[in-house]
Amino acid sequence: MHGMRSTACLVLAAAWCAAVPLVLAGAAPVAAPAPPAPQRVAPPVQPAPSAEPPAPAGAPAEVALGLPLYPGAQFLASYDAGRSQRYYLYGTVATFAEVVAYYKSALKQKGELVYDEPPVHMFEVGRFREDTMAFPPGVTVKDYTWGGAQGYLNPRPGVQPRRFPTIIQIVPPPTSAP
Repeated sequence: MHGMRSTACLVLAAAWCAAVPLVLAGAAPVAAPAPPAPQRVAPPVQPAPSAEPPAPAGAPAEVALGLPLYPGAQFLASYDAGRSQRYYLYGTVATFAEVVAYYKSALKQKGELVYDEPPVHMFEVGRFREDTMAFPPGVTVKDYTWGGAQGYLNPRPGVQPRRFPTIIQIVPPPTSAP
């Protein structure tokens, strides 16, 4: 009997010694694994449509702008410029240089680099009348990655891209001359 008690004490001592580091480390003792639960088969997941979400309200058609729109540019917003004018903002994942080259070709003019830092290039497409206009009609392209910036934040949450490297501002020419 004495041998069985010694053996039982040794087994308990060994178990306790094995459990002390787990307790000191904050780990819970490991329980025996439960029998596996019955597997449920989930219905197949339908993939989300790959089409891009619709543009925000107020997105004008290219023909209504009276100016070419960079291919793939996403409408972001329009603003009242005053004096019966609006300007429209578009974002694109293209680089500043690619967008400027496109407008040089599409508008058949070189435009003007009005700021070096951050780069801003303007293409005026009509005569500016200070008494009737808030902005000269045309296209302005701005680099939002200059100086290591991450780009212009997409105002539509959850939509890709999250940021646009280049922003295009379009001020349509007046529909009728005064």
